[in-house]
Amino acid sequence: MATQQTHTLGRILISPAVALLLFISLVPLAATIYFSFLNYNLLDPTTQGWAGFDNYTYFLTDPAFLTSLVNTLVLVGSVLVITVVLGTLVALLMDQQVIGLNIVRLLVISPFFIMPTVSALVWKNLLMHPVSGLFAWIATSLGFQPIDWFANAPLTAIILIVSWQWLPFAALILLTALQSLDSEQKEAAEMDGARALSTFIYITLPHLARPITVVILIETIFLLTVFAEIFVTTGGGPGLQTTNLAFLIYSEALLQYDVGGASAGGLVAVVLANIVSIFLVRLVGKNLDA
Repeated sequence: MATQQTHTLGRILISPAVALLLFISLVPLAATIYFSFLNYNLLDPTTQGWAGFDNYTYFLTDPAFLTSLVNTLVLVGSVLVITVVLGTLVALLMDQQVIGLNIVRLLVISPFFIMPTVSALVWKNLLMHPVSGLFAWIATSLGFQPIDWFANAPLTAIILIVSWQWLPFAALILLTALQSLDSEQKEAAEMDGARALSTFIYITLPHLARPITVVILIETIFLLTVFAEIFVTTGGGPGLQTTNLAFLIYSEALLQYDVGGASAGGLVAVVLANIVSIFLVRLVGKNLDA
């Protein structure tokens, strides 16, 4: 009886927070759904009217949508591959006992605490600038022609910037997993004559399967909404080469002032993100049950 009363009291105490959370979440969602069915352009408020599914049809049939979807998938996939592979290598290095290990770990995790706008500006003006950037100076010193990253390889530049930001996250998660690995397994493998590569493939890598899956899940959720890096560096260009779904929706709403079309695009992006998230959650569940 006392336990039931405790549970009831707990529900009563937490209900205001739950109600506030639902209000904050549902009201914007309901407003977005409502506006997505309207002809609502901020430049011409007199043309407001019911549009039905026209905004969705226009957004889904717009050539920019397919291009932005491909760019989004390429960006997410490339960053995941880079961060997981390099994150594993960095975690293996940080798991070794070396002089100044604490300083190395601090330097490795520092990019994760820098705001995306600041890191994008640093990469754009100090590293990737075709005239005064560090990469241009290195290329010139070696006798090569500097690369104008944001003109000739803009999407690659965005991938490098975002990967640099998320690499510390992957490295920290995988380092934590490495430190929980039973050292007796490695010692037994070494006694049986296993080489370092074999030990990594058959002992370390299977142990990292679950944390790698978690890294992929969390990073994917955030990578689908990358915006600041694109806004600061390329503005979605040249053309549509670096326009992802998030930036396309921004351009619809705040550059073309089409609130109805942007609302429809936002809901399409939410649906696609949920489909990806559900797939990844099931993948994580299967991995955790294995």
